[in-house]
Amino acid sequence: MKGLTDKRVLITGGAGGIGLAAAERFLAEGSLVTLLDADSDALDRASSELPGLTGTLVADVTSPPEVQSALDELAGNLGGLDVLINNAGISLRHPFLEITDDEWRRVIDVNLTGIFTVGQLTARRMLAGGGGTIVNTASTNALVGYHYYADYNASKAGVVELTRSMALELAPAIRVNAVCPGFILTPMQEAEYTAEMQQAFAARLPLDRLGRPEDVAALFAFLASDEAAFITGQTVVIDGGEIAGGLTSQP
Repeated sequence: MKGLTDKRVLITGGAGGIGLAAAERFLAEGSLVTLLDADSDALDRASSELPGLTGTLVADVTSPPEVQSALDELAGNLGGLDVLINNAGISLRHPFLEITDDEWRRVIDVNLTGIFTVGQLTARRMLAGGGGTIVNTASTNALVGYHYYADYNASKAGVVELTRSMALELAPAIRVNAVCPGFILTPMQEAEYTAEMQQAFAARLPLDRLGRPEDVAALFAFLASDEAAFITGQTVVIDGGEIAGGLTSQP
């Protein structure tokens, strides 16, 4: 991709799954990659797997003081930031009637408020430094209904609309887009779906397989690169064709 060499990239939720795959991709593009995650042990493992990382930062995206401190550390190390992959998120699979108040708040706090907090604090620094690019991780759950994920669905729908607002207000210095992955086989998904459930889901997809973290990482790299210089405010779906049709299109 054009324009990613030596770009300073921060990936939240970067210690595993899609975030870790994104780190590997940006390193391959010649970027300077820093990971932010609340799990210090997972960050240590990520550092061992990817020795080319510029650094790791321990912070909870729901805590503005922790995020601010992490960004201060990043600025001290690199002097600024060019790309934010705003990716941290959690998922809890349960029926709507069984969601507790605490579970609802936790999912919304991480998946939506966390995107807002990191995005706002990062954007202020990017504007002071001349601009940059932000990619927010949403989901196909933001676009169509899914059973057992009411809190997750609501949080990701919020990310889509937040992305549009950010793109309008931060232009032209900062481009902001959202990525909506479908079923991507990550540790989070493996914890919620049995092998049989995964196979059944894959069989319903036009591309006849589940997504891989590296599929999403490639899209992140494109949207952050100069190849996407005229793209902002968009919601880009990567789902193997999952939502191309509706119930009536199912065989």
